[in-house]
Amino acid sequence: MNLNHLRLFVRLASTHNISRAGQELAVSPAVASSYVRKLESTLGVRLVHRTTRQVSLTEDGKAFLPHAEAILASVEAARGAVGAGSIAPSGTLRVTAPASFGRMHLVPGLKSLLTRFPELNIDLRLTDTIIDLVEGGFDIAIRNSALEDSSLIARRLAPDRRILCAAPDYLARFGKPDRPAALKDHSCLHLMGLEHWTFDTETGPMTVKTRARLRTDNGEAVRDACLAGLGVTVNSTWSVYRHLERGELVPILQDYPLSSETNIWAVYPSSRQLAPKVRAFLDHFADYYGNPPYWDRLLEKDAGGTPPVIP
Repeated sequence: MNLNHLRLFVRLASTHNISRAGQELAVSPAVASSYVRKLESTLGVRLVHRTTRQVSLTEDGKAFLPHAEAILASVEAARGAVGAGSIAPSGTLRVTAPASFGRMHLVPGLKSLLTRFPELNIDLRLTDTIIDLVEGGFDIAIRNSALEDSSLIARRLAPDRRILCAAPDYLARFGKPDRPAALKDHSCLHLMGLEHWTFDTETGPMTVKTRARLRTDNGEAVRDACLAGLGVTVNSTWSVYRHLERGELVPILQDYPLSSETNIWAVYPSSRQLAPKVRAFLDHFADYYGNPPYWDRLLEKDAGGTPPVIP
């Protein structure tokens, strides 16, 4: 079975377009079509439905897709194992990530990764929708939500520390709460799913249900509403660290830290041997973010620490 035919089929399953799939593999539409026909001939089944606008998988194609992906992953992993990593990462790495985090902290880090590995290409999808990696044909998903039990492997890239903050203008008008219970007298901004805020106190965890003046499903919208002085909100430090540094936002209730076990995770399908391109991505961003991550190190300088080098 020809590996190029398999690669074309896997990309076709994602793009639903023969010309685009062929372009990604540097072959013409005619050659790409011949790859599909030869693969179908080898298997003795029809794998795709062809129309003038797009291509879709048949039931046999859908059944064959995970096996094709597994074969390609095994081949790449085997190549990476031979020579103890002497083979440089290459090919297309498909990654999905949350929109805000991806734009702020993934895209800037790609320059050094792609400079180091010139044969590596990134296919990046930024969305806040949780995507099925296998069904979507992705190699890696970046997630900052609770991980469900699955066959996926997870590697922590950085902690996702969350703090309570407000704009100086808001605090000048309404005062600064001095304890969690005081939040009932304040306007609060909610990211959907985070309506209850739990604080660590001397007597144990305390959960407060605050009054929402604004609820939204977008983290950047919550942050921007907070910047506009609309109320108090919970934000990840990776989202607000620059605003805190400039004094546009002020941390509050620092004596009552939020209880949070959230992290930035990279998840990927289970494999005995990681493909070189997957391993390169994971190692690069774990090092790029640092421990603690650069967005938290930047905040530490205000406490008398040495200003960090920010990527």
